[in-house]
Amino acid sequence: VGSPSALSDPDLNQKLRQASLHHGRTLYIPSGALWGGQDIQRMNDTGTLKALFIRMSKHPSCFRLTGDILNDWTEGEGRRVLFRGSVADLCPLAPNNVNTMAAAAVAAETLGFKGVQGEIVSDTALKDFHVVEVEVTGPDGFLVHTVRRNPTKLGAVTGSATYNSFWNSLL
Repeated sequence: VGSPSALSDPDLNQKLRQASLHHGRTLYIPSGALWGGQDIQRMNDTGTLKALFIRMSKHPSCFRLTGDILNDWTEGEGRRVLFRGSVADLCPLAPNNVNTMAAAAVAAETLGFKGVQGEIVSDTALKDFHVVEVEVTGPDGFLVHTVRRNPTKLGAVTGSATYNSFWNSLL
């Protein structure tokens, strides 16, 4: 599945999973820019994953959003939170930008797209990289917070390191 955001549609998700089972095939979901996806999946599988939050911050020219949320940005405006909420609600708004979050929601199957929380941030200072922050919460105060700076060109939807991550996650 080259664009995991499509899996936020529960009907499509279920149909693809059923077709995979019916034909004895596997759905491969690339992790893209998601750091620690296997750890998230292990915590999910052992029942220790309590919460998952992902923030993606990019220059406003790097977003491809549905609707007009970001039509009024100006250079130098700084940081603006565009959306904060469930990844289920975010994916249709930013299907080209949040595949990392969708891959995390697949890894965190017990939380799912509705339980995984995401935030997208427009930041005019981010001209050379995107920032992906992942916060994983487990039992008894366990918390992991990672920050990934993904080099990119101004206006690019994804960072340059994502292509290799995408390909290597399928190998």
